[in-house]
Amino acid sequence: MVAMPPPYAMLAFTRFGLGPRFDLSETERAALLADPKAALKSELLPSNAILQGPDLASTKDALIAFFEAQQQKKMLKDQMAYAASPNTQMAASSNVSANDKPVASMLPDSAKPQLVRREAITTESQARFQKAFDSKTGFIERLVYFWSNHFCVSAVKGGPTAVAAGSFEREAIRPFLLGKFADMLKAVEQHPAMLSYLDNRDSLGPNSKAGQNRKKGLNENLAREIMELHTLGLKAGYTQTDVTSLARMITGWTFPGINSNKAEPAVFTFNGNAHEPGIQTLLGKSYEQPGLAQGEAALHNLAHHPATASHIAFKFARHFVADDPPQQLVQKLAKNFLASDGDLKSFTITLLDDDSAWNTAPQKMRSPQEYLLASARALNLPPNNPQPLANALASLGQPLWRPPGPNGHGDTQDVWASPEGMKVRLSYASQMAKQTQITGNPLDILNQTLGDTVSTDTKQAVARAESRQQALALMLMSPEFQLR
Repeated sequence: MVAMPPPYAMLAFTRFGLGPRFDLSETERAALLADPKAALKSELLPSNAILQGPDLASTKDALIAFFEAQQQKKMLKDQMAYAASPNTQMAASSNVSANDKPVASMLPDSAKPQLVRREAITTESQARFQKAFDSKTGFIERLVYFWSNHFCVSAVKGGPTAVAAGSFEREAIRPFLLGKFADMLKAVEQHPAMLSYLDNRDSLGPNSKAGQNRKKGLNENLAREIMELHTLGLKAGYTQTDVTSLARMITGWTFPGINSNKAEPAVFTFNGNAHEPGIQTLLGKSYEQPGLAQGEAALHNLAHHPATASHIAFKFARHFVADDPPQQLVQKLAKNFLASDGDLKSFTITLLDDDSAWNTAPQKMRSPQEYLLASARALNLPPNNPQPLANALASLGQPLWRPPGPNGHGDTQDVWASPEGMKVRLSYASQMAKQTQITGNPLDILNQTLGDTVSTDTKQAVARAESRQQALALMLMSPEFQLR
């Protein structure tokens, strides 16, 4: 294979990855630059997507700890309310039971729901940031970010969703990153974080036993987002009737709390008593399967629908290449998606093998997480403490696991290119340039980071900087660093 010229080679780091690491050896760098496509493809191993660590709890363990903390807090509040009641002889304010402050002060940390939630998020974010920092090119992590944003949940929801937002990405996205889309779809929709976020946990079939006994009904949130965002796309031509049908098919998809005596707590469970009985029709097709099989059959067919292929292909090309991606690339990706049975590794390789993915001029601005991690890698600033990086992401408008809605964070140039956003980026560029401990001529660092993509204007600006800190900040704010 003929090696690509250096500007193309740097796209392996910028368009598809998270920028060169400062400590990348000359041998590794030479191999990456000699054949960037092969280098990126070599990273497409399922083992590279897995995130492990002794401090990372499963969703089940994290939710059980959270539920237990909630239970202990409630018990203490009930005890304090009883002690403060007029029927006792204890002198206590009648308002104590309504005030969480004395309750919180008496609880051990393990019994404070907010601390259990905070610890889960902190531990997960630290592991995620570190893996991105250590990655050879960052391509696998970029794939994780794409799919995690496509199938997003938000910790803003609170409760189980907040506790499980990080483990959701670890359990429902990463293991399926290079497998079948249908398998990822099923894992996502049956994960407690998604069932909680989009309210399917308590969705009851109106004619089910539970629905008739509890006089509660259907919740269509998850079904709507499955069709609009996760599979077919808004322009696919489905109807409100289809949404209602799918919502009925996935009634009973839930997860129990710790007091359940019928099923394992904090894991996906099918509750037949909550499932809407009968045949359902979705997109003109009848589903006669009983129970859990009915909803799973619907997901399988949605995963293989041509509209899903087109929807996913467009979003994938838009994310990596351009806001208005080449139509032939989108068509090629959609064709591969259908022909390969939704094989995401083959789908990803199709992107890498298309010339337009490399020939299109850099025009997309790095998102805040891409920008901050690329900066940390370039200036050798390991994320030993996740909080500053998490705070920076929030300041730049992309708080970790807190998208503005079920459609995720925006993925177009206008979302991140506002004057205010650039002002905040400049502030962080200056801070990171001040914090770095690396030595050497800023021009050498510039060349190592951007290679032959750097323009004469950028080189001159860095060379004329009044200080080393200013020179490195200018590098981080340069068009070549910002755009991919």
